[in-house]
Amino acid sequence: MNIDETEQRRGLLVTASTFVLWGLVPVYWHLLNEVPSFQIIAHRIIWSTVLVVAWLLLSAKLGWWRKIAAQPRALPILAVSSLTIAFNWGLYIWAVNAGHVIETSLGYFINPLVNVLLGVLVLKERLRRLQWVAVGMAAVGVAWLTLDAGTPPWIALGLACSFGLYGLLRKLVSVDPVAGLGVESLYLFLPALAFAVWAENSHGGGFFSGWGLRNDLLLIFGGVVTAVPLIGFAYGVKRIALSLVGILQYIAPSLQLLLGVFFFHESFDMAKAVGFAAIWAGLLLFIGDNLRTMRAAKR
Repeated sequence: MNIDETEQRRGLLVTASTFVLWGLVPVYWHLLNEVPSFQIIAHRIIWSTVLVVAWLLLSAKLGWWRKIAAQPRALPILAVSSLTIAFNWGLYIWAVNAGHVIETSLGYFINPLVNVLLGVLVLKERLRRLQWVAVGMAAVGVAWLTLDAGTPPWIALGLACSFGLYGLLRKLVSVDPVAGLGVESLYLFLPALAFAVWAENSHGGGFFSGWGLRNDLLLIFGGVVTAVPLIGFAYGVKRIALSLVGILQYIAPSLQLLLGVFFFHESFDMAKAVGFAAIWAGLLLFIGDNLRTMRAAKR
């Protein structure tokens, strides 16, 4: 086996493992259900910032910062993207601990198709006929779930749109994924730290008191749970084809759906199954069309 094949296999293993971790992470955040969601997100930002910036300083010293600062648009765009990812994290953690794991999985099934629409509307990309059909099938699935519930799936749509906007913003600036996360984390670090200290002084338990040693350790390790998969994803995505990454990304919401049904025992009746099936059909059609087009291009 040559070096390229070894690197590709490592990239495949690391990327798949990353999506498995993201798929199982609702269990971790559920362990912190005694802690208010805003305080969980504050700790998530604080400790992931410490880990990511430490990683960058050890691996590249200040070179990562100089490369980003040299781009006039990079810092303002990363400031906005930091807000979108903070919103996404906060909504996700709240939804998990409020008993909406299935709907969070729906959000990440819808997300790739939101990316497609943003590409068309903002970047003026053009879709092939089958791709429009795929988007339409997903839209029918969301409409069906809305009719069944009597209200739109706001959690799923909020997660899908915020992460889609995050991806769009990161596409507009050419920076290393981990370095970009480091800058975003630095933007969020002081507000998160200030909130945690304020919560400690005002209500108790905002930083390291009131929740017990177990929860304190879980809050700190939440930085690892946040940072390590992101670093792993950045490592893996450089070593395998983007189309393969697109297929592997469905590991996470699939596991989240299974957790919602079998671990958290959330309701998943036939009506929900019909809505999900329409969205899955759209995704399969979209993936199939992409693979067909890539094979034709190679020939």
